[in-house]
Amino acid sequence: MENLIENGTFISQVERPNSSLPTVIVIGGGISGLAAARRLHDASFKVILLESRDRLGGRIHTDHSFGYPVDLGASWLHGVCNENPLAPLIRGLGLKLYRTSGDNSVLYDHDLESYTLFDKEGHKIPQQMVIEVGDAFKRILDETEKVRDEHTDDMSVLQAIWIVLDRHPELRQEGLAYEVLQWYICRMEAWFAADADMISLKSWDQEQVLSGGHGLMVQGYDPIIKALAKDIDIRLNHRVAKISNGPNKVMVTVEDGTGFIADAAIITVPLGILKANLIHFEPKLPQWKVDAISDLGFGSENKIAMQFDRVFWPDVELLGVVAPTSYACGYFLNLHKATGHPVLVYMAAGRFACDLEKLSDESAANFVMLQLKKMFPNATEPVQYLVTRWGTDPNSLGCYSYDLVGKPGDSYERLRAPLGNLFFGGEAVSMEDHQGSVHGAYSAGIMAAENCQGHILERLGYFDKLQLVPSRGEIHDAAFPLQISRM
Repeated sequence: MENLIENGTFISQVERPNSSLPTVIVIGGGISGLAAARRLHDASFKVILLESRDRLGGRIHTDHSFGYPVDLGASWLHGVCNENPLAPLIRGLGLKLYRTSGDNSVLYDHDLESYTLFDKEGHKIPQQMVIEVGDAFKRILDETEKVRDEHTDDMSVLQAIWIVLDRHPELRQEGLAYEVLQWYICRMEAWFAADADMISLKSWDQEQVLSGGHGLMVQGYDPIIKALAKDIDIRLNHRVAKISNGPNKVMVTVEDGTGFIADAAIITVPLGILKANLIHFEPKLPQWKVDAISDLGFGSENKIAMQFDRVFWPDVELLGVVAPTSYACGYFLNLHKATGHPVLVYMAAGRFACDLEKLSDESAANFVMLQLKKMFPNATEPVQYLVTRWGTDPNSLGCYSYDLVGKPGDSYERLRAPLGNLFFGGEAVSMEDHQGSVHGAYSAGIMAAENCQGHILERLGYFDKLQLVPSRGEIHDAAFPLQISRM
């Protein structure tokens, strides 16, 4: 360690690599950063991973305070198939998946076959009405394609829905059916973690969803995080304040003034952190990169997980509450069906998720219990509850990226593009429209590591000495099937 004055600023300590191996600093200990670090570590690079939190995982957070794992961040695997880049890890670790939807689910992580809806007074809504309104909603969304084709300028999905309903009075819903339609819009908003008036009509359905439907990680995502982190040099509670990118070296300075010098850096912090300019770049980021950061949306979704002493709700995967606006609708994921534990998870997205964060944990839990008690008058008080605050969490400032109205077509490419010795990972830069997914974040980390490695080897002329090797400990043999259940 040594002291250093850089550009007139006193840097308290500098950690220089005492190794002849090429060195990379990975910023962010979510799955993308861990995937990048793992790939470079296994290719004999010296890797230092800096994470601002006191834990790994980032927007993956498996909590054990109920006595068993509950995912408070990402919880689904989108694409329960061998083509999923996470499949080898999941198989190798023997993790179980609970499938909540089949192949045809582009918009929801549930087929909506196993669910029950209630009105605000707690009356159960006839399933026939729910199915009919669901069919009407699909037809409305199909009609929005025509609206998209007629307009050169982008608009929000919600605006397009209103245009369709103006043209097709037969698709309009009245009374209770209208409230059910609002619930379907609420579920669509949950997929993007954003309100329908913010989501791009041009891009909303362009996502490439892998086959196999969607599956909940029964043991949580934590075992994958632990496996990727094995033997990596990880520094927790290291919040990066500044990144100085020179012609041959990168210097990364953390909040306490300590500097780390390396051949390159991979930045995998959430888009919300880049949007808030919480990291100072020297030289400044070029305008095209700044524009890419602002052109993309960053949504918010929160969970209120409630543990009960007994199950008082029906054996369905999803419980919903309908209302006159999508904002006022709500839904609960029944973890008992997937894991056998008496837990309901209330989920809120978009503006409603942000507004929930203004309440205390106790007030948020009371709000949820009021809804539950209308649906189930015999509902007991929760034994314990957990409330997330992803939107105001200083390490994330939101959940995952989505396509804002008017987003230029090359925004993701610009966000992904390297800058000299700086490479970008994270879910927002994933290829093939897998943004917002864990496997997308993982793939983006692998891709950033491979690009970074190629850049360094070319610059240092190391081509013969180092080659990329598959991650140690990963099992790639497809003979190990994915363990999938559906009760």
